[in-house]
Amino acid sequence: MSSNIKVITMPKWGLTMKEGSVGDWLIEEGETVDSSMEVVEVETDKITSAVEVSDSGILRRTVAVSGETLPVGALLGVITEEEVPDEELDAFIQKFQDNFVPEEDNEEDSGPKIETVQVGELTINFLRQGEAEKVAFLLHGFGGDLNNWLFNHQALISNRTVIALDLPGHGGSSKDVGNGSIAFMAETIMQLMKELDIMEADWVGHSMGGAISLQLAKSHPEMVRSLTLIGSAGLGEEINGDYLRGFAQSQSRRELKPFVQQLFKDSSLVTRQLVDDLLKFKRIDGVQACLEKIIDCFLDGDNQVLDLRNVLEEQDIPSLVIWGREDRILPADHTINLPKQVQVNIFEDAGHMVQMESASEVNRLMNEFWKY
Repeated sequence: MSSNIKVITMPKWGLTMKEGSVGDWLIEEGETVDSSMEVVEVETDKITSAVEVSDSGILRRTVAVSGETLPVGALLGVITEEEVPDEELDAFIQKFQDNFVPEEDNEEDSGPKIETVQVGELTINFLRQGEAEKVAFLLHGFGGDLNNWLFNHQALISNRTVIALDLPGHGGSSKDVGNGSIAFMAETIMQLMKELDIMEADWVGHSMGGAISLQLAKSHPEMVRSLTLIGSAGLGEEINGDYLRGFAQSQSRRELKPFVQQLFKDSSLVTRQLVDDLLKFKRIDGVQACLEKIIDCFLDGDNQVLDLRNVLEEQDIPSLVIWGREDRILPADHTINLPKQVQVNIFEDAGHMVQMESASEVNRLMNEFWKY
């Protein structure tokens, strides 16, 4: 098997993904590709995104056909150096196909598994990937869970051990948010750090998770190595209060879907399965009360209660701010007049879920930022 032959395979975006549908190829056979370039679209039951390559070379074969549904790990295409002969390439592809075993049939699957930790009376769900000495935490937003990072988690582990959480009241964590405040969330996470024997971390927060990260930097700056704030709450008064209330109150697919679509610039990315999964979460005993408590603490009418903007001014913490220009939940104008030392990046063609809609670019920004 030639070391000059590199494969493009069906990715595993999230622990529950078993297969994906091949969309359009973005690169033609024979074209040169560079590391991190997006080459083919893949649609899952939750969302559509593009597969990026980790190697440079020439796209010699597009093995998978648009419209084909393939299991995780299946061969999509092959990248080689120019000098690899066709006969060797054909033999490699045939051998790969003959030896490939789908994940569900592979009893030796040793992929990452959900872990739990007890923090006082709360059980917190988390997914840990990577083996680096430095640790980073990913904190999702209101109504989300650790799967909000499914396009980012694996891409960020080259120089960090990355832990994605289900915040209290969300995902598989206990349906208890205390008084519903950001301070309660931050203190719970601080205790979680102690349980995991982690003294310092890089914090990546999306939306409400950004406000929690800012609160941690305010109350426990010694535990914060850096901040990455993505469409973050806490940096301005304006917020789409109708979205928060509508998400919390919706009881059917028909009611919920229009609110979920507001999260994305391209509303067609919202699949039936995504909405159904959110409905299942919302129907779990205790979830409704948790969401309403958070809203009560978070909003004063249609404005945010918390103003954590001064944290970026007062704390000497490396900070990266990322936003989608088309964000319909928290306006990108909240990036105006941030302190000069804060790195600000606005994606013109993305909405509130910019880490999903522009995953490759966001991942590159974070990996570069963590080299500080």
